[in-house]
Amino acid sequence: QVQLVESGGGLVQAGGSLRLSCAASGRTFASYAVCWFRQAPGKEREFVATISWSGRNTYYADSVKGRFTISRDNAKNTVYLQMNSLKPEDTAVYYCAARSYSASVHSNEYDYWGQGTQVTVSS
Repeated sequence: QVQLVESGGGLVQAGGSLRLSCAASGRTFASYAVCWFRQAPGKEREFVATISWSGRNTYYADSVKGRFTISRDNAKNTVYLQMNSLKPEDTAVYYCAARSYSASVHSNEYDYWGQGTQVTVSS
């Protein structure tokens, strides 16, 4: 069983930066792939970035590639999402999710979810 808690969201102006954290409980977290998804009002949840259990493999949505960086510190049971050059269209609730297999971009393949953190980018 893994419990996930996101933090770091907030209000930022366009062009600014935020770093989201996803803190996990459970001593086996290091064996889980983790993914960030987001959901804007009136839209479906969409894939943002994912990282393998080791941290060696990452994958990004085209819309955030070059601006966002996903990383993890397994000693701290935490995954991060560094978001730079934020745009108003990045406004959404951001969720982290974990699964005990290889990383995936599909939300229905993840077993554990956090409660989400709001990111609002003003123009």
